[in-house]
Amino acid sequence: MTFAPFFGNVSIPPLVKAGLTFFIAYLLFPAYAALPVLPAGPGEIVAVVLSEAALGLLIGFCVQFVIEGMILAGQIVSFQFGFSLENIIDPNTQVEITVVATLYELVGLLMFLELGAHRWLLRVLGESFRILPPGALVSGTLPAADFLKAGTALWLIGTEIAFPILVVTMLTDFTVGFLTKASPQFPALFFGISAKALLGIAMLAATVTFWPRLLERDFVHALKTVEGLLLVARARG
Repeated sequence: MTFAPFFGNVSIPPLVKAGLTFFIAYLLFPAYAALPVLPAGPGEIVAVVLSEAALGLLIGFCVQFVIEGMILAGQIVSFQFGFSLENIIDPNTQVEITVVATLYELVGLLMFLELGAHRWLLRVLGESFRILPPGALVSGTLPAADFLKAGTALWLIGTEIAFPILVVTMLTDFTVGFLTKASPQFPALFFGISAKALLGIAMLAATVTFWPRLLERDFVHALKTVEGLLLVARARG
């Protein structure tokens, strides 16, 4: 509830998050009530709580990488459009990002809900209790190296989403450069920024229809990555 997309949004009151957490635990308890009993010692209970928090961080961040990839794509596009100086406070992270990056982030969250990825995430959460019962991670270790390797999805998603607009704007820059070389009186600065913005927005409108398919693949891949990391952690335990 703290690290996952949408569920960890700061606009959701903490009391609502706590209530949703208890409700999900109530629903999962009948299916996983036969799991081993938690240790009774205070030190062991603290260790179990910390290990489960680390596990939740792993699950949430693997899915959050997709949303962060959308933000990265928006930052790249903003730079190409010449909008990199127009920053606003992101309501989710409370940091300054560009307007286009905020748009990409909101579209990513909308697709997260529209595709039903929140239900997939809850299903993986339930599976995590079967793969790694509470307390099983205390004697093992999280696959940190594999987790960092999964973080490369952020760069791949961001580059993939921004690539069409990046190509169009770079070709525009090359064209304006040739025109400036041929005619030094050509208003390159005024024409170049306007042309890049118009062509970039046109390309954005043409490629946005492919985003649901790409994001569905990325969310499914992220959740499969989570299951793979859980199995690796179990094998090491």
